[in-house]
Amino acid sequence: MNIESILANCELFAGLPGEQLAQLATITKEISVKRGTSLFFEQDPGNGFYLIVSGRVKVYKISAGGKEQILHILKDLETFGEAAVFQGKPFPANGESLVDTELLYFPREKFVSLIERNSQLALNLLAIFATKLRKFTRQVEALSLQEVPHRLAKYLLLLTEEQDSLSLRLEISKGQLASLLGTAPETLSRIFGQFASEGIIVIHGRAIEVVDKGKLKEKVED
Repeated sequence: MNIESILANCELFAGLPGEQLAQLATITKEISVKRGTSLFFEQDPGNGFYLIVSGRVKVYKISAGGKEQILHILKDLETFGEAAVFQGKPFPANGESLVDTELLYFPREKFVSLIERNSQLALNLLAIFATKLRKFTRQVEALSLQEVPHRLAKYLLLLTEEQDSLSLRLEISKGQLASLLGTAPETLSRIFGQFASEGIIVIHGRAIEVVDKGKLKEKVED
């Protein structure tokens, strides 16, 4: 694994010179986990954060009633756990691998020491936190103000951009997607069926063909 090359392609470390990437590489720990591995639990000490080399990770909370609410689905070259680390507080949620996943782990004390000597890295962190705050704000807005068809249509449109195709592959189960969109699995299935009956999509398990992107956009605009 070429750690410096991976770091150079991560948004958090963008723009750092090779010498500083090399310093970062010396403090990282390579971790391989199987699908369904718990990386941390809510209220665990925030002793370090993670970068996904390959795989998928969900960050989620469990309600008092035992219901899971997925907050984020994270993919290659995304980082998570930074906020708790730099606040010096416990993790505010749980983290679990959705598939076999390769990670880089950054211990808090060593990373903070590097930040104290590197203003560019500190600025990158601020930018990442601002981006994540905007995403979380949009998610809260969607869950509180938008109906499920709107949320699903927006998610599918995002997938067409991420996968650069109208032939989509859901990388999480429909149950997990329901949790991410803040709805019940049976409601999500009903909306998928509605979209299919309207000729917007064709569904084959986790494979979804968007056949009328214009109508899908109308669902977002309604």
